[in-house]
Amino acid sequence: MPYKLEFQTDQKITRTLKKAHPDHMVLNMGPQHPSTHGVLRLVLELDGEEIVDVVPDIGYLHRGMEKLAEAKGYHKFIPYTDRLDYMSPMSNNTAVCMAVEKLIGVETPPRAQYLRVILCELARISSHLLWLGTSALDIGAMSVFLYTFREREVIYDIFEAVCGARFTVSYMRVGGVAVDVPPHFKKLVRNFLDDFACKVTEYETLLTDNKIWRMRTEGVGVISADKAIEYGLTGACLRGSGVDVDLRRDNPYLAYDEIDFDIPVGENGDTFDRYLVRMEEMRQARRIIQQALDRLPEGPVKIDDNKISFPERSTIEGSMEALIHHFLLASEGVKAPEGEIYHAIEAPKGELGFYVVGDGTGHPKRMRIRSPSFVNLSALPEMSRGHMIADLVAVIGTIDLVLGDCDR
Repeated sequence: MPYKLEFQTDQKITRTLKKAHPDHMVLNMGPQHPSTHGVLRLVLELDGEEIVDVVPDIGYLHRGMEKLAEAKGYHKFIPYTDRLDYMSPMSNNTAVCMAVEKLIGVETPPRAQYLRVILCELARISSHLLWLGTSALDIGAMSVFLYTFREREVIYDIFEAVCGARFTVSYMRVGGVAVDVPPHFKKLVRNFLDDFACKVTEYETLLTDNKIWRMRTEGVGVISADKAIEYGLTGACLRGSGVDVDLRRDNPYLAYDEIDFDIPVGENGDTFDRYLVRMEEMRQARRIIQQALDRLPEGPVKIDDNKISFPERSTIEGSMEALIHHFLLASEGVKAPEGEIYHAIEAPKGELGFYVVGDGTGHPKRMRIRSPSFVNLSALPEMSRGHMIADLVAVIGTIDLVLGDCDR
């Protein structure tokens, strides 16, 4: 008889265990396991070392994010989005703020749009660097992990100069950004871009033609274009299968329609192709940032509406009206009209979308988060069946999931 997990009440997992072949082993992997990238539990059905089926079991990091949004309101929920995909808080902030702006019907000033582009692309590079370092480490390449964290520290220095925080930034605001960037911002970013130009090539020298890396990634975790679309995959997981889709180009937002960049696409849909796609995405992100810096306009960084944006700090002491608006925004938040919208951006891991239902107050009646990690994880069984258990480590890494993004 197959092994039974008496403490597990999930019907799907229980059903999988009951139908397991008598000669197969059922292995509980996680939620504390070096290769699971967070509190992810996997229930594996194995025929020897070959994977017959995988059932992901999430929820160990559930914090009720959607209900927190409804309770806290539009403005006070922004810091919570840092804790979704905590590898790219700038992107999370931007997505929720743009969703609320779409519901209200306002557009941010050009300078704020370009700043958002620059910071979101820096977040993309930072997120991909963490993926690369941890994935390589899981497979056995330790040096790459040390190199990628070297560059991530420079990006965090830039974030700290912008908003005072390195990790959980909470920098975006409905109507723009919290404050303008410091005078030396451009120099900091250009210094990073100049130094980063050769870094991706350096990583590829260590990995791309490495025989062990190729053996561990080529032909592993294959998913066809049709299957990728069927599962609703987005980001590099979709483009690695040859599907040329990117919201920055196909449904442009911010200033992306004014910037020239390419969308890398794979052919075979395996772990190696997804690796190549993300490597080229870092190069393209650098290219986008360079253009955005060159075109960064002067002007305000938030809309001039005291019912949406906080008044300048310098005006509060001399204006009772400004003080009142500041108090009302801090206590009640931004008010949005009745209606419903969906807005999505191309986050580092794929499509990050917010569905918002407004009721005329400062709190959404309903907020639904479409997180890329949650959707991409659904394809893990499809990508893992028939492989060895050691290959599962590479497949989990190639999905590039964050459990804070899954357990909303």
